[in-house]
Amino acid sequence: MRRLFWVVPALLIPAATMCAKTKPAAAGMADNDTAAAATDSTGVAIDSASVAALVKMGGYLRTLKAFQVKAATSRDEVLASGQQVQYGGIADILVRMPDRLRAVVASDRQDRMYFYDGKRFTVFAGRLNYYASVPAPPTIGKLADVIKEKYAIEIPLVDLFVWGTAGARVGDIKAAVDLGPSQVEGVTCEHYGFRQEGLDWQIWIQKGDYPLPRKLIVTTLTDEARPQYAAVLSWNLAPSYNEAAFTFDPPEDALKIVLADVNAPPGAIKQ
Repeated sequence: MRRLFWVVPALLIPAATMCAKTKPAAAGMADNDTAAAATDSTGVAIDSASVAALVKMGGYLRTLKAFQVKAATSRDEVLASGQQVQYGGIADILVRMPDRLRAVVASDRQDRMYFYDGKRFTVFAGRLNYYASVPAPPTIGKLADVIKEKYAIEIPLVDLFVWGTAGARVGDIKAAVDLGPSQVEGVTCEHYGFRQEGLDWQIWIQKGDYPLPRKLIVTTLTDEARPQYAAVLSWNLAPSYNEAAFTFDPPEDALKIVLADVNAPPGAIKQ
């Protein structure tokens, strides 16, 4: 069974990549007499204003000290037979930057809870009643890297913690276009389309003083079925919480297990 990744690879395009050499916006872009487009080596248009919108959104996300974001998600899978099916899910994430996170993810396939208190990271599988806990680095950004590299675990909506940082691959965007204004659950947004190797992705960014991502669609181009991942986001920028929200208190009958280090040789897994 081939799966679409739950998150788009993290992107940040620094302002320095917005080339001074531009030409008029390509046909199909949103009506904007001042829009300009650069081109990559293949001649595909990269609208500098669309790239700038990503930079602005990422910069704004990095100013948030605490937030709660809920995502209604859908994910296509292509079965070995070639049949395409879709699974839904909900993610509810509470964050206090830079070192507190709680995430609850419920989908058609599994339930997971993630806890991070600045010292330990814990994952709890509610349906199985298993949990595992490991030492963790001092920030969410470092945590995301460590648990992915060491345990092959992705923090839900991990891109929210990467947009606006210096860890992006500048050359990934092959095309960028402003698709015009749109509404996402009653919120006025600007709709953008981007292409990178193997992926087309769209993002709807809230207009005004709070440039929050409100919707994301990722289409995998390397599969002829073109499976998609989609997420619609709702935000609370002043959440109520206490310190206990970020610490896991295991159920009495829960079984503690060991997370396997994917880089460790056989027989060397320890915690």
